[in-house]
Amino acid sequence: MIFDTNYLLLVFIPTLLLSLGAQFFVRSAYSKWGNVRNSAGATGVDVARAIFSRTNVQEIRLEGTPGQLTDHFDPGSNIVRLSQGIATTPSVAAMAVVAHELGHVQQYQQRSPLIAARQFLVPAVTFAPQIGYLMIFAGLFLRMTGLIWAGIALFAVMVVFMILTLPVEIDASRRGMALLQQSGLMTSESDAGGARQVLTAAALTYVAAAITSVLQLLYFVSLANRRR
Repeated sequence: MIFDTNYLLLVFIPTLLLSLGAQFFVRSAYSKWGNVRNSAGATGVDVARAIFSRTNVQEIRLEGTPGQLTDHFDPGSNIVRLSQGIATTPSVAAMAVVAHELGHVQQYQQRSPLIAARQFLVPAVTFAPQIGYLMIFAGLFLRMTGLIWAGIALFAVMVVFMILTLPVEIDASRRGMALLQQSGLMTSESDAGGARQVLTAAALTYVAAAITSVLQLLYFVSLANRRR
C-alpha cells in the first residue's frame, strides 16, 4: 500500500502534514503560555482544588503521571493524572490543561450524551481497527472483495469513534473555561486568551486524527471499488 501513488498523495502526505502542523501548534502554545504566570498564581493542583471546592464538580483523586502533556482523566479509575509540569507550575497553560481535564470529569458526572455515545464504542474500538486491517489486507491478497468490505465496516467503527471524540473534546474545553470563570480563577485577559489558545491548539490534534481516519477509510473504500 505504501507504494501506491494514490495512498501517498491522498492519505500519507496530507495526514503527515496535518499531524506535524497540529503538534507544532500544541508545542508552540504550551511553550508560550507555560512560561506565563496565571493571575491567580495557582499551580495545576491548586486549580483543581479550587474548582472542586467552588463549582459543582465533585472531588476525585489527583495523581502524578510521567512525561510532558500526558495529563488525562481516567474514567475507569475515576482519577485525574497530571504531569509534573502542569501539577506544580502556576502558568496559564497549567490552568487551561487542568480545567480541560475537569471538564471531562464534569461530563461523566453529569452523564453527558456525547461522552456516553463515545464510551459505548470503546469496547469495539479496542479490537475493531486491528481486525479490520487484517481483513482488508487478507481480502486484497486473496482477491475477496466481500472480505475487504467486512474489514472496512470494522475500520469504520474507529472512524466514528474519532469523529465523536471531536465534540467531546470541544465540549470539555468549553466546560473547562466555564469552570475557571465560576471558580474565580480566570480574572485577566491574559488568562482567558492564553487558555483559549492552548485549548484550541490541543483540539487541532483531534481534528488531525479525525481527518486522518476519514482519509484512510475513503482510501480503503476506493480499493474495494477497484476490485469489483
